[in-house]
Amino acid sequence: MADTKKKAGNPIIKKLLGSNLTWSVVALLVLIVICTVFSDGFLSLRWNDNTGGLAGPLITVLQESARYLMIATGMTLVISTAGIDLSVGSVMAVSGAAAMQLLVSGVNVWAAILLSLLIGLAIGCFNGMLVSVLGLQPFITTLIMMLAGRGLAKVITSGENTDAGSVAGNGPLKWMANGFILGIPANFIIALVIVAIVALICRKTAMGMMIESVGINPEASRMTGIKPRKILFLVYAISGLLAAVAGLFATASVMRVDISKTGQDLEMYAILAVVIGGTSLLGGKFSLAGSALGAVIIAMIRKTIITLGIDSAATPAFFAIVVIVICVMQAPKIHNLGAEIKRKRALKEQAKAVAA
Repeated sequence: MADTKKKAGNPIIKKLLGSNLTWSVVALLVLIVICTVFSDGFLSLRWNDNTGGLAGPLITVLQESARYLMIATGMTLVISTAGIDLSVGSVMAVSGAAAMQLLVSGVNVWAAILLSLLIGLAIGCFNGMLVSVLGLQPFITTLIMMLAGRGLAKVITSGENTDAGSVAGNGPLKWMANGFILGIPANFIIALVIVAIVALICRKTAMGMMIESVGINPEASRMTGIKPRKILFLVYAISGLLAAVAGLFATASVMRVDISKTGQDLEMYAILAVVIGGTSLLGGKFSLAGSALGAVIIAMIRKTIITLGIDSAATPAFFAIVVIVICVMQAPKIHNLGAEIKRKRALKEQAKAVAA
């Protein structure tokens, strides 16, 4: 009876060990343990009466991960179509610059938020048009937009780093990045809600299946009645819109846009979050939950770097090592290593028995 239960439990354990999500959770827990060892108060939480929410290192991680959640979600949809969007960091800078400049110019805060989101959406639509209608390579298209976006941000702010911290009526935008909902950072809650909505649309409608189909084989999906051009246009538009939300999170936290640093290198972080989450860069099946977890891991890695006091010059190397280790943990060959060793041992034993 005990043997039967043990055998019945093995497939479940095997499935867990073979899941990228499981190893992502393990990686996150390991990073938390490392930070806890090197920082006594890392897990401590306290109530801050001034902000009306919880405070502590973990809360800081959640606040920072909100922007990664947004760009990783958009990047997941794009990559699942076998594309890529290198412009998300620049879109963040453009949307943030637009919001700050509009506020300084006296525009209502809600109008500034809406217009900055529309600008991000417009850039995403432009990328989508070039890729889907004109058939340009996603890498080249979004690389050009990555460079052009920084120039557009400079045009919007006349080359200045715009500060809207002293502008009256900027409360809603400031709350979006620094406020709290039931003690949890508002930007993290908003990001989770957006991710949940995108996930529901993808999994409860045919949209997710069509995105995966286009990523696997655009021509075959077209023959089944799916319109790849519309799908490609849609995912790039969504990516641009979500990057604009991330830009608002990034700039509203300090109510200032730095046109050269806002969103810098975040396109790489978005891609890494997607890879950590288990979505293949070749397109096809995707995991929004995995990418969301990957985004939190990216924020956690950055926090670990600060906690360990790693020199800024060595930061990229440490970041790369951690990501490589996580990807190796997720590799199918590593998952099947134990079974392969057992199989080889069994073959050797059989060979010895035959020889005897």
